[in-house]
Amino acid sequence: MPEHFDASRDLNERARQTVLDLVEFGEMAARLVGRGQPAYEEDEALQLAAEALVHRLGEATARLMRQAPQLVTAHPEIPWTRLRATRNIVAHEYARIDHALLWRALARDVPEMTERLRTLDES
Repeated sequence: MPEHFDASRDLNERARQTVLDLVEFGEMAARLVGRGQPAYEEDEALQLAAEALVHRLGEATARLMRQAPQLVTAHPEIPWTRLRATRNIVAHEYARIDHALLWRALARDVPEMTERLRTLDES
């Protein structure tokens, strides 16, 4: 992270809460992924839960992009735009939902984002 960015100094309370929300949603995603891909592929309820999580993650990501653009800029390795765009598909284009894509996002992108945000104050 660039040295000029200090989460404790540069984030207001609302942005800090959004970061905490994203971490919480990431932990939920980890629990869903922990059930395993075969269970996910066979269970419609897990797929719907994944959709809900992606929706929440995308909403919180969009909010953070407005609240703390400096944080977004400081972490280009986090796929902010992709998370927000995936939310839009889940929310508005039901026929285009690719559950394999949602699984990959929850299993790969979200844990990386969660870990980066969890350790923000330690940087």
